[in-house]
Amino acid sequence: MINSQSKILICYNEPVKLFDNYIGKKIKSSVDDVDTSESELANQIGIIITSLQENFENIEVLSLNQNIESFITKIKRYSPDVIFNLVESVNGIANYEAFIAGLYELLQVNYTGNTPICLATCLDKSRTKQVLASHKIKVPGYYIAQFKNKEYLNELGLEFPVILKLLKEDASIGISEFSVVNNIAEVNERLEFLYKTYKQDVLIEEYINGREFNVAILGGMVLPVSEIDFTGLPKDFPKIVTYEGKWSPQSVYFKYTNPVCPADINDNLKLKLESIALKAYQALNCRDYARVDIRLNKNNTPYVIEVNPNPDLSTDAGVARASGAANIGYPELLKTIINFAIERKVNDTKVKV
Repeated sequence: MINSQSKILICYNEPVKLFDNYIGKKIKSSVDDVDTSESELANQIGIIITSLQENFENIEVLSLNQNIESFITKIKRYSPDVIFNLVESVNGIANYEAFIAGLYELLQVNYTGNTPICLATCLDKSRTKQVLASHKIKVPGYYIAQFKNKEYLNELGLEFPVILKLLKEDASIGISEFSVVNNIAEVNERLEFLYKTYKQDVLIEEYINGREFNVAILGGMVLPVSEIDFTGLPKDFPKIVTYEGKWSPQSVYFKYTNPVCPADINDNLKLKLESIALKAYQALNCRDYARVDIRLNKNNTPYVIEVNPNPDLSTDAGVARASGAANIGYPELLKTIINFAIERKVNDTKVKV
């Protein structure tokens, strides 16, 4: 049960600029490419603290950099009842997100959000697709192009158009209006840019050219479905959510990729999206909170394009928006997530006794 005296430690990663380019296209000026995907989290910490103070009296904040030894020492010194885990990377490297959750487990400290295995699986888009497909959940056809072999293609075996994404990055890093291509020559041109800029494997995925929905799940509860409204987006821009669409307020994509929650959909589609999202959430062994991204093809068949454990909890992001549509205020949302962790601690204690 919630106790206002519980010691809450908010852990988040210090923003680090890992790449010279985040927007997924040539940079025209120094102001075109600012990595706000991590710095925005730091800006939200004050709001999170204020919201948590409505229910908790003992709140501390700990930022994480590459000095892991110091991070561990400070956690031990504070001895929190729950870590509110907002760590998304270490020194800008997203692969390490799962390692930090593993660290909490080694320290035997309860923490919010998803487990190391879930975080690692969902970061790897090909592994996610394999798990989903094994549960009979439709995913777009795909191919993994390997950076270490500088792999270019003579043929693909997928239906064009296709979209190219970095295999193990989140926050839409590297995705722009040039990510959707129509032939093998354009695939190789895009691969050349991504290999040179990001130096990692690339997911080539059949582009599902239809409506896009986000379904947030809180515990086992499916929150109101959200749809991305692309109205006003220039016709030569593919209807996708790009890095700029999430993080660059002055960009075309930011202006014309607007979430609508709850989505204007009929009951049959609503139930179908909710069912698929919950099935995907369970297939990846998500817990506490996650967001499932789904697109419809020309026949209105839903395809899961991504599962996001520990998605952005900013006040203007998807989980908070969907919670608000379900009449769950922001402080209540954060309290609920912490309560999941507290309940795990209570249950673990009962098992040990």
